[in-house]
Order: sequence, then structure tokens, then C-alpha cells
Amino acid sequence: MSIQVHDLSKKYGNTYAVKDVSFTAPPGQVTGFLGPNGAGKSTTMRSIVGLDHPTSGSATIAGKRYAQLRAPLREVGALLDAKSAHKSRTARNHLRTVAATHGISNARVDEVLELTGLSSVAGKKVGGFSLGMGQRLGLAVALLGDPHTLILDEPVNGLDPDGVTWIRNLLRGLADEGRTILLSSHLLGEMSLIADHVIVIGKGEIIADAPIGDLVDTSDVVRVKTHNIAGLVELLAAPNVTTSYDGSGSVDVQGLSAEQIAQKATAAGIVLFEVTPVQHSLEDAYRVITRDAVQYQSGRTTPPTPTAEDKPQGER
Repeated sequence: MSIQVHDLSKKYGNTYAVKDVSFTAPPGQVTGFLGPNGAGKSTTMRSIVGLDHPTSGSATIAGKRYAQLRAPLREVGALLDAKSAHKSRTARNHLRTVAATHGISNARVDEVLELTGLSSVAGKKVGGFSLGMGQRLGLAVALLGDPHTLILDEPVNGLDPDGVTWIRNLLRGLADEGRTILLSSHLLGEMSLIADHVIVIGKGEIIADAPIGDLVDTSDVVRVKTHNIAGLVELLAAPNVTTSYDGSGSVDVQGLSAEQIAQKATAAGIVLFEVTPVQHSLEDAYRVITRDAVQYQSGRTTPPTPTAEDKPQGER
């Protein structure tokens, strides 16, 4: 039961929030949805669940628009705004209210409270929840109907490291059961651990749609560590070989495989402590892909250091 977005456009006045966006998120995998701020991620996800109405194009789940689903909560779980719960309600009463709309039992409410680690605060008013606890409650709502499809916008925001690991394992397990997971996050390191496929949007248009392995594949650069840097560089010198040394104790070699470097060094009596093919990280690939698609950026030429607002807050 896949999510299918076809030529989706949403226009506000003369400005496109998204334009001709098309992609498929199939069952049995976690599909990562990435993009800079203002790129159109939220608009696309809101359009899938009927909160925004496209100017043109379509977004369907298992071949139906969200509004056509007979029991949406049992088919699609969505977390787009963790602050949507009424602050005066307790976590348990909030879930019971939502459950009542679909005839879901109170027993299932208790199950998701336990699953999301909220059992101990089930009687606490939502207004007193930390950001992390609010995220867990939003996830509890998304999981309430035991849906085959999950659409989650920044679900790990506010979770502590244990919480991040928990949701990674949870979503990985659900995908392995054959469910469809569409996941948006700014935590690229975490996304690289959980996503099977990545879709990148920039300035309202899809700029990458590929298996994550294609984006973080091993490069043709080999990092070599030795006490005899000068000797190694001289040994490997050739028209088709380039070396670069930044003073860190290792040299990057391009043009030779790890095996070829090791063989040459051994024959010359140069001891190597490390010979490692350099692998591109998802963050490296993302920066290259979105280089010309960042709408809001500073005037610096070097990547900015993440601020406190960019980093997830610890649960309290």
C-alpha cells in the first residue's frame, strides 16, 4: 500500500510552494524525505493527508485520496504537529478521545501508552509535557489505529539519545513488517541509519530520488595512515594518481585501490597503519545535492555550525 504523489503542485498567489512533485513511497521500506527549510516538505506531507489542497496533481495512499479512506486512523498514522493535543487533557484522555472517533478500544490506548513510554505520565496534563514527551504522544496517536502507513514529520525532534534509538528500531521493525514509512528529518546521521530510500526536495521540486546506498556509496578516495607520509607520497607519485595531506597524520589517495596501495607500500618496506576507502556520508551527499536549492542561507561560504535551535532538545 504505497504513497503515490503525481505532478503535485501547490501555489499561493504567484508563488509555488511545490511544483510538479512526483514520487512513490512503497511498502516494506523507510523512505526519507529531506530538504532545506522552506523546500516544500511540509506542504507535500500535508497534501498527502488532505490538510492542504493541491492546485494541481494528486497524492494518494493505496490508490485513494486521504478523504476517501473509510477509517483513516486505521490506515494512515500521521505526526505533522506534536503540539496539536489540547493542553488541559491528560495523555490518556487525549488518546481515548481520538480512539473514540474510530471505535478503537481503551485497551489499545494503554498499549500505545506503553509502547511509546508514556504509561508513567498517562494521567499528566499535556500542557506540562516537555517537547520530547509531546513527540511521544504524537507518535502514540499515529500508532493508535495500528495503520499500514506512517507519515512522520521530524518525529525525533526533542527526543533524547535513547528515544532516538527507540524510534529508529520501532520504525525499522514496522517497515520490515511490510508497512509504508515516509519520514522527514533534519538529522541526516540518523536518517542514514534508518532510511532505505531518500527523496530530496529543493525550492519546491524533487532534486534527488534514489536508494540511500547510491548516495553514500564508497568513493574512489583511499585514506592511508603511516609514519612515513613523505615516502609514501613519493612512492605513489604517477600521472593518474593524486594525493592530499592536511597534516592530520593520514594522506588521501585517488587513482589507486586500497590493495594496490598496500602492495606498493609493502614492497617498499613502508608500514601502513590504516588503508580505508573513504565513504561519502549522507550529509556530504545532501550538501552537494542541495547546494543550489537552499532558500534561506547565511552569507558565509563555509557550512554553518548547527545552532541550538537546529539540535534536538533533551527530554526532561
